[in-house]
Amino acid sequence: MSTVPPARTGFPRPRLALALLAFAQLIISLDYNIVYVALPEIGGALHFSAQTLQWVISAYAVAFGGFLLLGGRAVDLFGPRRIFMLGLALYAVASLAGGLAGGPLPLVVARAVQGLGGALLFPATLTLVSTGFAEGRERNRAFAVWGTAGGSGMILGSLLGGILTDAFGWTAVFYVNVPLATAAALLALPLVPHDAARAGGRRFDLAGALAATAGTTLVVFALVQGPESGWNTPAVAGAGVLGAALLAGFVVIEARSSDPLLPLGLLRGRDLGTGVLVTFLYMGTFGTLLYFLTVYFQIVQGYDALRTGLAFLVPMAAIVAGSQLAGRLATVRGTRTAMIASLAVGGFGTVILGATLTTDGSYVALLPGLIVLGVGQGAGYTLMFGAATAGTPANQQGVASAAASTAQQIGGAVGLAVLVAIAGAHTGGLTGSALRAATTDGLCTAVFVAAAGIALTALVALGFSPARRQIAVTERGEHATA
Repeated sequence: MSTVPPARTGFPRPRLALALLAFAQLIISLDYNIVYVALPEIGGALHFSAQTLQWVISAYAVAFGGFLLLGGRAVDLFGPRRIFMLGLALYAVASLAGGLAGGPLPLVVARAVQGLGGALLFPATLTLVSTGFAEGRERNRAFAVWGTAGGSGMILGSLLGGILTDAFGWTAVFYVNVPLATAAALLALPLVPHDAARAGGRRFDLAGALAATAGTTLVVFALVQGPESGWNTPAVAGAGVLGAALLAGFVVIEARSSDPLLPLGLLRGRDLGTGVLVTFLYMGTFGTLLYFLTVYFQIVQGYDALRTGLAFLVPMAAIVAGSQLAGRLATVRGTRTAMIASLAVGGFGTVILGATLTTDGSYVALLPGLIVLGVGQGAGYTLMFGAATAGTPANQQGVASAAASTAQQIGGAVGLAVLVAIAGAHTGGLTGSALRAATTDGLCTAVFVAAAGIALTALVALGFSPARRQIAVTERGEHATA
């Protein structure tokens, strides 16, 4: 007979532990974008072709998305502390290997191992936040700090990448992770309590793990490679079809398994089912805007790497402010209300941004849209993972968070593929001022489509349970009478 390990009761030094978890999330977020601005130098130094250079980015995304469910299961079976430290160790080793790489293949492999590290680290970090802090005010504050690190880290990656590349060359964007990840792993020893004893009778579900990992990896590969190689090429089409077949097989395996990798009943739960769709749509809309802003700054406005990074300082500050506001609003009004409000604000900011993207426009004209968008984006990122995993048992938090994050990764790939096609529909064969004008028009159209997607996301978020508000109000009343 299986036993369920007890829920984590908290951290001996909660503030320091939360700072560590936010720091780990910052490392994950930084690696999404820190290499973007270094790509031209990487391509020249290591002799990448124009067709293969994108795999410096894609190898990370494919491995991260493909191994998330496996990472979530590992968290539930072996404990979040062990997997947290393993993920950080992989980050440190892979980053060192990336900086030392002397050719394209070693660098792409290193980026894939970084992605694997992220697939282990993310569900471990989210599980520790979800189970280490009491539900209500304390957990909302924890998610606000964690969300601030995650939301701002993606933009900080562009800034830090520009500064490091300009000052020290492309290898610095890899070497910087080595001391950061090593320090975080060492700090986990005193700050994160030892994992509970492993539950008896549970197994890894090897068949389900192989089907889920291979299927997700192939689907993400197809979505990432499709816009570059063409959707009808044998490699892309074959990967998409085979990946879909493996995922269908995964569903069959899980339905028949006595101890499945991803209990399908979890997805039928109101919060996780809604959360998976919300994270998919969030990343397919908000998650693409950083790419389009980078194109606008560099292609239309002619910014260099450092100036592009500096241009993201204002939206990063807005994201930090939104993340902090989200925790307070969730405590007072409930997570569902706060989530819908954040999407409404972010959608409004996206519309403003789209209206102010012009070929000869100034950076100052973009600021209102960037600020309003950043506040909504930061608040939404902070809230959506906690809302998705609310009510999930402690011993299934890892796989629940991995399911939500897998949807996030696939959503980002789908959204970017669709919106890039929209943005570039009328730019073929153009040069000079005509290309700049057509690029701007395409970017505006893509941003407005993203705004429509954000509105749809707000409607989907109505599916979250409203019960979180009752808990928050009760705790507020108890606090007032204490």
